[in-house]
Amino acid sequence: MADDPHSVSDILDRIADLADKEDNVAVGDVVKALGSRGFGPFLVVIPLIDISPIGSIPGLPTAMAIVVVLIACQMVLGREHLWLPGVVERRAITSAKVKKATGKVRGVARVLDRWFHGRLPALTKGPFVRAAAVGCIVMAMCVPPLELLPLATTAPMLAIAAFGLALTVRDGALMIAASVLAIAAVGIGFGALLNK
Repeated sequence: MADDPHSVSDILDRIADLADKEDNVAVGDVVKALGSRGFGPFLVVIPLIDISPIGSIPGLPTAMAIVVVLIACQMVLGREHLWLPGVVERRAITSAKVKKATGKVRGVARVLDRWFHGRLPALTKGPFVRAAAVGCIVMAMCVPPLELLPLATTAPMLAIAAFGLALTVRDGALMIAASVLAIAAVGIGFGALLNK
C-alpha cells in the first residue's frame, strides 16, 4: 500500500500526529494511522513501547507479547489485513506518555533509518514472512517469564522489532540479522531464568 510507512521515523511521525490530536491514543487509532495492510510497523511499535520507559509498567510486556502473537499468527495464516479484537483496539495510552515514548526513541529511529533499507528484498517476501512471524511468536512466548527480571524482556522484544523493521523497509540482510538476534535472545532468556 502506497501510504504505508516505510521507515521507523514514518511510524513515529504518524503516532506523534495522533498524540497531537487526541488526549488518549488507542491501539485502533494506531492501526488506522499505520495502514491496515502492513504488519511490519506494528512489530516495530509494540517492542518500542516495551523498551521505552512505559514498558516498566507491570503486566505491560506480557500484554504487548500477546498482541505480537495475535499479529504474527495472522501473518502465518497469510492474512493481508490486520485484525485486532475490540478489547485490544480500545486500549489507550495518554497522549503525554505517547509523546514521551516517541521522543525517547527518535534518535534510535534516525540511526535505524540510515542503516537499514532495501537489501536482499527477496528475503522479505513469501515464506520468509511466515518464518519471521514464527520467530516473533517464539520471542513473544519468552516475554511473560522474563518479565519477572529487570530489563530481561528487552532481548526478545529487540528481535521482534528487528523482524518488524526488516519487513517494513524490505531489508533481507536485516531479516538475517533478526534471525541471529532471535537465537541469541532465546539463549539470553534461558540463561537469565537459570541464573535467577
